[in-house]
Amino acid sequence: MTILGLEIFLVLAGLGLGAMAVRVAMDRSHPRRAAAALFWGLLAICFAGGKHLPPAAVGLMVVVMAVLAGLRSVSPPAAKVDEGPDRGNEAAKLGNRLLVPVLLIPLCVIAGGYLLPSVSAGGWRLVAPAQATQVALGLACGLALLVALRFTRSGAPAALGAGARLVHAIGWALILPQLLASLGGLFAKAGVGEVVANTVGGALPLHLPLVAVVAYCAAMALFTIAMGNAFAAFPVVTLGIGIPFIVREHGGNPAIMGALGMLSGYCGTLVTPMAANFNLVPAILLGLRDRHAVIRAQAPMAAAIWIFNVVLMALCVYRF
Repeated sequence: MTILGLEIFLVLAGLGLGAMAVRVAMDRSHPRRAAAALFWGLLAICFAGGKHLPPAAVGLMVVVMAVLAGLRSVSPPAAKVDEGPDRGNEAAKLGNRLLVPVLLIPLCVIAGGYLLPSVSAGGWRLVAPAQATQVALGLACGLALLVALRFTRSGAPAALGAGARLVHAIGWALILPQLLASLGGLFAKAGVGEVVANTVGGALPLHLPLVAVVAYCAAMALFTIAMGNAFAAFPVVTLGIGIPFIVREHGGNPAIMGALGMLSGYCGTLVTPMAANFNLVPAILLGLRDRHAVIRAQAPMAAAIWIFNVVLMALCVYRF
């Protein structure tokens, strides 16, 4: 038995999204308040109670949300609210202390991922080992929020208002990572990996170990560019190229292959507009005229990292 579970944090996220949906529905100045409120309300239900609903019902809600996003109905409020004091002056006063809540999150996640699974007494575990990292992330975010409120001397309403503004700015892209990750699972179930294996195997001399490495890393980057998420590309490319050729045919180390393969996929994430939450939303938040400015800035580094991953995998995957 466990005391803390991931569902607690999902419910909290759902309640926050539900409160935002109600707020949008009551905002008469919102250009499309009915559609936007429906979108956030459905997302709130998926987070808070999706586990207890029939899969078909959750799927239908996801389809409705996708239609609303496609019709560009998920727009931010027309007027800015709860802006509070001038944020530039406040940031200048706080200085580097603003980084403390940000740095707390990864530090607490790393520590919690190692320590939380070992906390147990009388047959009760604090967290399930499989959920330790996710629970640690939830606790770390809560701690970071408390520290941020302490530093800024703000209250919960100000935090909720700032969070709502950020979520509105991100918009429908907020759910893109989850949808793309599930797409990878669907492709794997549909046998896309076998099609990739047959196609690539017939086009390239994968009996050469180096060619197999280059093909795997290139496919990870290209599929990630198309899907927008390395988690979506990973099962397809690994089942289609990695396991059949690198692991089985050439005896490569699957752990090294998987780790460097994911890093190669992340290189694709840096250069695709499909990863809207990473590459388009920051440009919007920064007020940049060029919506692809982030991609242009990241492209040279993405190419350099990809080449490094290929070289490192070629040197290591067959030797350990």
